[in-house]
Amino acid sequence: MTQRARSAAREAPPATRSIRSLRPAMLARLACAVAGLALFALALEITRAGAGSLAPLLSDINAEGVANSLGFGWLFAYVVLSGSPVAAIGVTLLSEGVFHTTEAFAVIAGSRLGASFIVLAVGFLAFRFGRRSGDGVAIGIVAMLVTFTTQGPAVALGFLALHLSWFDGATPSAPDALLQGTDAAFGPVTDALDSFLPGLLVFVVGAGVLLLAFAVFERALPQLEGEAEGIRRRLDVLNRRPLMFLMGVIITLTTLSVAVSLTVLVPLALRGYVRREHIIPYVLGANIATFVDTLAASVLVGGEAAVAVVLAQVASTTVVAGIVLTVLYKPYRTGILRSERWIAARPRRLAAFLGVIVAVPAILLVV
Repeated sequence: MTQRARSAAREAPPATRSIRSLRPAMLARLACAVAGLALFALALEITRAGAGSLAPLLSDINAEGVANSLGFGWLFAYVVLSGSPVAAIGVTLLSEGVFHTTEAFAVIAGSRLGASFIVLAVGFLAFRFGRRSGDGVAIGIVAMLVTFTTQGPAVALGFLALHLSWFDGATPSAPDALLQGTDAAFGPVTDALDSFLPGLLVFVVGAGVLLLAFAVFERALPQLEGEAEGIRRRLDVLNRRPLMFLMGVIITLTTLSVAVSLTVLVPLALRGYVRREHIIPYVLGANIATFVDTLAASVLVGGEAAVAVVLAQVASTTVVAGIVLTVLYKPYRTGILRSERWIAARPRRLAAFLGVIVAVPAILLVV
């Protein structure tokens, strides 16, 4: 850079220098977003190719029937610390005939129940190795209580919707050009893996690529530490029920993962930007918007049955969240916050809570 260029750069207004410095970061985030979406589509194709070989394994671990499938999806979400990859796998297994409609619905519902666990895990780690504040743990407990208490009725309503075939006619499909482009782009990779690896390993590779896709996509998100002040200023205004609900929807749609959008709450709570009573509508919104990637997966690979399953999940979760937010909010909020304080008051109660939320899906898996 010449002396004149250096002088011009120094003389540029601070706002201009800031915009210039943001351009490389914005381009990097855009590249990560595109790469993440491409990996997501590739992962769906790979898991679909290896899905058929998974049937004997699921039979060995008793992942058959509604209860077993619910426990399977729930525990699997704990293991991978995210519900979106598990839900996508459930859709893929349905498309290949490994699961029936109700079993796939149960797997996706279980993935929702287990997805909030990462918030509690991150909150505990922040408490244990970072700031000695219980706010992060409290946020995790509230997030899980909200998910458990709303997903139960939503699952029952969703099964009713499937039984009555409410969504059988609502079957959006991907454009033929998109499907053909996906086959052309990823078909050779899938065929090569299928020819060299056993079917079960192909599925494992697909699941790994799916996790990688979400990890890459997360790199496209703003870094909270560097942008926390701007977030704080906005949350000062947004700490209201409808706006927090909308914020949960928007952030989850942006991140394509409820695990990511809920985990954002932990550092915000530790800094005092968000109070625990404000996150209830946020979690309700996030639990609705999180189905967007699962719906995309059902359109790409799942067929009509998978689309109906996901739409039943979305509709039932939306109805329950709407009732909670409009009719039952005050007593519901009181009950959730009192339960959280009771659980967090003593280590033994927290340990018992953790034991229960692990034991329940384990029992469902083996019954």
